[in-house]
Amino acid sequence: MKKSISLLLSLSMSAALLAGCGSTNNNATQDEPTTTEHSASSSIETETSEAEAGKTGESADPKVLKVVATNSILADMALNVGGELVDVYSIVPVGTDPHEYEPLPADIQACEDSDIVLYNGLNLETGNGWFDKLMETTGKVTDKDYYAVSAGVAPQYLTTAGQEGEEDPHAWLDISNGIIYVENMARIFTDHDSANADAYSDNAKAYIEQLRGLDQQGKDKFSDIPDSKKLLVTSEGAFKYFSAAYGMTAAYIWEINTENQGTPEQMITIIDTIREWDVPALFVETSVDHRSMEQVSDETGLPIYSTIFTDSLAVKGEDGDTYYSMMQWNLDKIHEGLSQ
Repeated sequence: MKKSISLLLSLSMSAALLAGCGSTNNNATQDEPTTTEHSASSSIETETSEAEAGKTGESADPKVLKVVATNSILADMALNVGGELVDVYSIVPVGTDPHEYEPLPADIQACEDSDIVLYNGLNLETGNGWFDKLMETTGKVTDKDYYAVSAGVAPQYLTTAGQEGEEDPHAWLDISNGIIYVENMARIFTDHDSANADAYSDNAKAYIEQLRGLDQQGKDKFSDIPDSKKLLVTSEGAFKYFSAAYGMTAAYIWEINTENQGTPEQMITIIDTIREWDVPALFVETSVDHRSMEQVSDETGLPIYSTIFTDSLAVKGEDGDTYYSMMQWNLDKIHEGLSQ
């Protein structure tokens, strides 16, 4: 959802507003308490340790790393790697498109206060240049203060006319790429806090073991579906990495989520593609307008089997509120839909 206040206006207002902005997660009012709860618990533990240190004359525990992530998926990964050693702030609220975003004063404050900023890269945070402007405004330096966690991923590319050769950002939808993200985060945290290197390494190894198990389940799961049904139809072309990893062909209305509705030409193309396959079901992402896919459903007579996750986790407490559970949901629902 685009906000009515432009980035430039937000930045010009920030000097007056930042004094009243705390370092709590801006998504506290957006029903994403994962990082907020962690921040609160970290603060309580820090205060307790300082009080105990005052009584005993010992030094307080080292402060946690202040980590900013550009979206909820990266924030959840960071919490799994950092545990109680990190305090994580997620910029883009749950359910909001990270391609184009208008940072708020609280986002600016969080970035200024942070030790580390994690972003996806691969053409994700480039819409309207919001992320680069945010890093420039807050004086952050690439690969010193802020890092692309997709470093080392073999990218897929866009194919739309005029965008050929641009990187497709949705690498995390292949769990093997998500593992690369986790490995990068463990390295970054260690570089900034070598005293806790073992903890970051142990956390990452345990988390990666879980993700590898889920990845293998995904690779095994789709072997019972006939090839003629292995067409994964979504609104945005976000599932190229997913489809390549789990043996399907990706089809979509538009390729990158800078549009709200499919054009007439895009609608004709996807409907024609569907009719060439024996595909039994359609899917729609949680973070897009559903109307175009509903029209495709009406035109083809195919049901929209389920919503699936792309750019955002679910609200805390719902299915898909972690990276692991959102990928498990996607694997299960897509398999169920294509098995009909």
